Amino acid sequence: MALLGLALGAAAEARSQPPAGIPLRPSPFQARVTNAFAQPPAIIASEITIDASQTGAPIGPHIYGQYIEHLDQGIYDGLWAEMLEDRKFYFPVSAPGAILDQTSAQGAAPAASPWKVIGPAGTVQMVEKDAFAGRHSPHITAPGGGSPVGIYQEGLGLLKGRIYTGYIFLAADGDVAPVTVSLSWGAGGANQFVQTIQSVGAKYSETFFHFTAGADSENGRLAITASGKGTLKIGCVSLMPADNVEGFRKDALELLQQLGGTILRWPGGNFASGYDWRDGVGGRDKRPPRANPAWTGLEPNDAGLAEFARLCELIHAEPMITVNTFFGDAYSAAAEVEYANGPTNTPMGRLRAQNGHASPFGIAWWCVGNEMWGSLDLGLMTASQYVLKHNWVVEKMRRADPAIQTIASGNLGSWSQTMLANCADQMNLISEHFYVNMALPDVAAHVQQAPDGIKRIAEAHRQYRREIPALEGRDIGVALDEWNYYSPPLSGELGVPYFLQDALGVAAGLHEYFRNTDIIYMANYAQAAGDAGCIKTSKTHAEFDATAFPLMLYRAHFGVIPVHLENPAAPVDICAALTSDKKALTVGVVNPKAEAFSLKLNLKSARMTGLGRTWIITGADPLACNRPGEKRQVDMRESPEANLSGTVTVPAYSITLFRIPVALDY
Repeated sequence: MALLGLALGAAAEARSQPPAGIPLRPSPFQARVTNAFAQPPAIIASEITIDASQTGAPIGPHIYGQYIEHLDQGIYDGLWAEMLEDRKFYFPVSAPGAILDQTSAQGAAPAASPWKVIGPAGTVQMVEKDAFAGRHSPHITAPGGGSPVGIYQEGLGLLKGRIYTGYIFLAADGDVAPVTVSLSWGAGGANQFVQTIQSVGAKYSETFFHFTAGADSENGRLAITASGKGTLKIGCVSLMPADNVEGFRKDALELLQQLGGTILRWPGGNFASGYDWRDGVGGRDKRPPRANPAWTGLEPNDAGLAEFARLCELIHAEPMITVNTFFGDAYSAAAEVEYANGPTNTPMGRLRAQNGHASPFGIAWWCVGNEMWGSLDLGLMTASQYVLKHNWVVEKMRRADPAIQTIASGNLGSWSQTMLANCADQMNLISEHFYVNMALPDVAAHVQQAPDGIKRIAEAHRQYRREIPALEGRDIGVALDEWNYYSPPLSGELGVPYFLQDALGVAAGLHEYFRNTDIIYMANYAQAAGDAGCIKTSKTHAEFDATAFPLMLYRAHFGVIPVHLENPAAPVDICAALTSDKKALTVGVVNPKAEAFSLKLNLKSARMTGLGRTWIITGADPLACNRPGEKRQVDMRESPEANLSGTVTVPAYSITLFRIPVALDY
């Protein structure tokens, strides 16, 4: 991610499942409209002619992809349920300062541990010998006499009555017991739940605990203390809500399931440019914690390749992995493919089985690097240098599994042209990334940025097909495997809010994809979750932001066979498609204007045969957005079935989808 910068259609149709404390930009519309679904009188009217006999290439399911990266709550503090920071003690506990704001693989000063000391100076020492995970583990000197010493971490989000479970690996020299693990939600003994461990052996062993929070708190505290005499060694600690699903947050996972993405790209993004996939396999508690290789903060390696594959199973999405072609080499990439897909009689397949996964993950889609041209990535090289590495890497990856589909790293212009001219044999698709980085004051102009950008990419690649000899007779489609609106983050934990006007742009962007199905094969909305995601999370809640709704709506209910229409209504954006059985016509309407819009649908080569269904996405204001734990300001509703043969009206600042039963006349 550069922050600046088709027969399967029936399956897509089957997906019919239906931020606190951040300052928002001042809105000139708020005083005018108060009802989220208010419809001022229509002053725009148009007739739209749809010719059902003129169809385009099918809309493939991979247009509805998602993307996720180890960045800004995309995984940790977002989808992953772990509540403790630095649970494997990457940072020395005795260091001062604040975690996450100061650590970077790109030269910033080290950050400090989120764990704080209970007891006098020198109570905690970081010892490298026989470290449990990573390079060192905390050893706590207990002086005896009943005075407890230990460590604690605060800032945990708790909900009253919710059960939390966890475990801790402990060892000891001497009789340090009793050892207590406590969870508190306020001051005083009545506001905590304590579990006592009566004995600790010389070798690390695992103890499980569970707590029930007695009150809501944004500053819950987990403490580990010893009251005996000797040395208490802590290997690692974990704390999660008890309703987590195999390590994933239940609330965020349920939203991701509803979002319905058909393919999920991981782990990056720029993160992949310094990521060693081997750090993320094997026993989770023994995986080494690292500094995030591309961004700030800590990478605990709790969510690795197997967890990603399982996440895709849980949300019914195809997995797509980006290999490291910056500092990584062809042999590492090939080994990753073999680990994911190889039988157990191969070295990496055997290792996967030893790690608890006898059956291959069967991952078909592989991105060969990410933004290899980008200055934010590690190991930047020129296009002439990179074509050699790309071809080498793909050759080795295909030896590991000849069935994989590879996506080359592109960048519109000379870079993509060089890749297509020199690597056509070693790619199935070529990647392009597209972000709208500017919020324009005119809503219609803001919305139009997305379809304009997509159209520009599609037209350029059509030209490449005409001009580059290596592409003759080849069908190398485009994967826009990162695309979205993006504006500078606002203050607060929720990062980048997505407004109703951004949702309008995402819907208009989908329309443009549907118009270019001959050249664009895949699109991955960036991102699925996190500060820059369409699912936002706080410590205790998760919610859809505005851009999630058009993605869900079109995935679930839009047709798969694009049909031609004449649209004289711009800047209102209208697109239409037949369902796979050709028994219904779907019409999407994006209205970026402050007035409602009336239209008459004139059908050619088809006739309406019954009542239609209507879905509407809107809000009170173009700058409305949603925040976890608060009432939605942008939402989607379905209207009762209605006769759509006459004039229909769509609200101001809205996305409307009509689904009309039809019989074809051809």
